[in-house]
Amino acid sequence: MQITNQIGDQHEVPTEKGAGKKYLIPFILITSLFFLWGMAHNLDSILIPHLKKACELNNRQSTLIDAAVFFAYFIMAIPAGMLIKRFGYKNSIIIGLLVFAIGAFLFVPAANTRTYELFLFALFIIGCGLTILETSANPYAAILGPPESSSKRLNLAASFNGLAAMVAPVVGSLFILSGKNYTPDQMDAMPDTTRAAYLMEEAAAVKMPYIILGTILVLVAILFYFMHLPSMKPQHTEVEVKPGFFSVLKYSHLSWAVVAQFFYVGAQVCVTSFFIRIAIQGAGLDEKTAAYYLGIYGFLFMAGRFIGTFFLRFVKDYILLSIYCIISAFLCLVAIYGTGIYVIYALGGLGFFMSIMFPTIFALGIVDLKSNTETGSSWLVMSIVGGAILPYGMGTLIDIKHDDIQAGYIIPLVCFLVILYFGVFGHKVKQAVSSLQIE
Repeated sequence: MQITNQIGDQHEVPTEKGAGKKYLIPFILITSLFFLWGMAHNLDSILIPHLKKACELNNRQSTLIDAAVFFAYFIMAIPAGMLIKRFGYKNSIIIGLLVFAIGAFLFVPAANTRTYELFLFALFIIGCGLTILETSANPYAAILGPPESSSKRLNLAASFNGLAAMVAPVVGSLFILSGKNYTPDQMDAMPDTTRAAYLMEEAAAVKMPYIILGTILVLVAILFYFMHLPSMKPQHTEVEVKPGFFSVLKYSHLSWAVVAQFFYVGAQVCVTSFFIRIAIQGAGLDEKTAAYYLGIYGFLFMAGRFIGTFFLRFVKDYILLSIYCIISAFLCLVAIYGTGIYVIYALGGLGFFMSIMFPTIFALGIVDLKSNTETGSSWLVMSIVGGAILPYGMGTLIDIKHDDIQAGYIIPLVCFLVILYFGVFGHKVKQAVSSLQIE
């Protein structure tokens, strides 16, 4: 395997240690993106109970927050892959950051008018930006070094996504959630002016956090514009016939990775979207305390990423994935049938054991795709639409069960069983790992 720089010099591929030194700054920059889109996703867990109040929604309607973001992944995954091929990783990342920022700034008119549809549109635009970023950054982090360590590298970068899972609930608790909750009867008893003022106050709470987030995104985009990032392209010694967008699914390990990723993202979003509600209902916590525990969940998610990255030095990635799936399925049973603090323990455990699943599935899915890595990445990003579909199904089930939040956790339980199949059987690939050229 050779490395070619922009003036055409050839060098031996560095060792893992040498590569870490040579590509430290690019890796840090890419890692920052994992934190930023982690903030967006984990603020959604705050928005769901918050906008449920502010816009007076039922459970099913509140899950449209997730649907708006993750449906954008499905719509934008192919265009995102085309952007990367046309403009490269760096320019695609800048475009993604700016689109993300536009969506964040749209929260201002949405809050000013308390229009749920406008909130959903803003979240859809955010989702479009996130799609471009994830389609660019996930494969870039995976191939920024020796292919045999791609899972460890991707899990390390994704650990900072876990950091966002801890920070976002704290931000949401301090600046978005008011702690004021009224029953339907209390709301009906309010004078119209008092009711309208309360609802507008709740809606307005989201403006400042999203203005700050949008500003940071613009500044990061400017930083990327002025920084040099090495571009990566596949290099093969033999002639390779490149399949089309759908025929790439003939790689069975990619097909199963797409299925597993669909169910994983659906499971994660189900768990976090209803975390505050189940903590209130199942463990008897108030809103702000529930958000605090969501922050602890985020800490465990982050810790799981770092610890999982360490374990991957000694355990095969598919084996660790399978073990974590079994434990996660058991914890779902505790969340469904447990009471009191045991529900919180189960949710925290889910945060820890889910932590490595997305990057591990992604890395296993793009093994040996060679020049089809971008296409395979687009499919894996498209599969994130599971985060739009499965939580809606969970919200519907909860409404059918008369607002029994715990019963809804049967959905993530089934998801972990599907991912377990991928970890045991579906990940297997016959082709050898391809070489890479770095320019």
